[in-house]
Amino acid sequence: MTLIQLEYIIAVDTYRSFVAAAEKCFVTQPTLSMQIQKLEESLGAKIFDRSRQPVVPTLIGEKIIQQARIVLTESKKIPEIVQDKKGELEGDLKIGVIPTIAPYLLPDVLTTFMEKYPKLQLQIWEYTTERIVHELKVGILDCGILSTPLQDPSIMETPLFYENFVAYVSEKSPLFSKKMLNPDDIAEEKLWLLNEGHCMRGQVLNICHHKHNQDNSGTFEYNTGSVETLKRMVDINSGITILPELSVLNYDEEQLQKIRYFKSPEPVREIAIVTTQNYVKRQAIQALQKEILAVIPERFKNKRKKEILSFQ
Repeated sequence: MTLIQLEYIIAVDTYRSFVAAAEKCFVTQPTLSMQIQKLEESLGAKIFDRSRQPVVPTLIGEKIIQQARIVLTESKKIPEIVQDKKGELEGDLKIGVIPTIAPYLLPDVLTTFMEKYPKLQLQIWEYTTERIVHELKVGILDCGILSTPLQDPSIMETPLFYENFVAYVSEKSPLFSKKMLNPDDIAEEKLWLLNEGHCMRGQVLNICHHKHNQDNSGTFEYNTGSVETLKRMVDINSGITILPELSVLNYDEEQLQKIRYFKSPEPVREIAIVTTQNYVKRQAIQALQKEILAVIPERFKNKRKKEILSFQ
């Protein structure tokens, strides 16, 4: 049994295809298949049911793969010991970030981070929360940046800051004349939302206590995963949308005239770095955490959990 063989069975389990697994492991499909067959022969057990498409692990195979993930994770901690001794970060760091955070947080963070750690290669994907959690569990991602809590015991959450939600209101809306809003104010107004699968959609619905006007009497229904598109829909078609406060920090004076804060208790979301419980690349992830905290306004870090209105 070798670490390479364990890597191969994990890849097949992750991608449910010998061909795709071989591509991800940068080997030919016959090479990968031969190594997995050798492992099965040495163990005296079939790890995969090859008669099914996509390929799936057998019952004993599931247990073998689960243990293989633990073994590989522990083996990756050995190079970290050497890095800690050298006092430098190198290799790669794979990060998943939800789309409602990525464009407003990462540009300020990444420039400084890459200058400080030139030997560390960052790989970043904008994914939904569900996909980030899945890819953390199967070992594709090293960490995620998303809204918590997740209520998942296999995921470790390290809170970074607490971000207000604000309303972006059309000049045509009757709410435009108000200086501050209550969640119930939105009930009779057209509300533009992110599409299904984005955690912020559920948070916004909870802010409004599910009372907002869902009447689809208009000529179309628009589905988007972009916060910026929501803002444009308000500008062009009237109504209101809810935005994370980071997304409005660089607004000009004209845009800020459309922003309305909520009365206390203000709707707030917790943003955290998430990892698996037995994660690796600790030094790199801690360095990333430090750089994020360096660019976040102090008021985002000073909120206390007990003041936060929960939307989960």
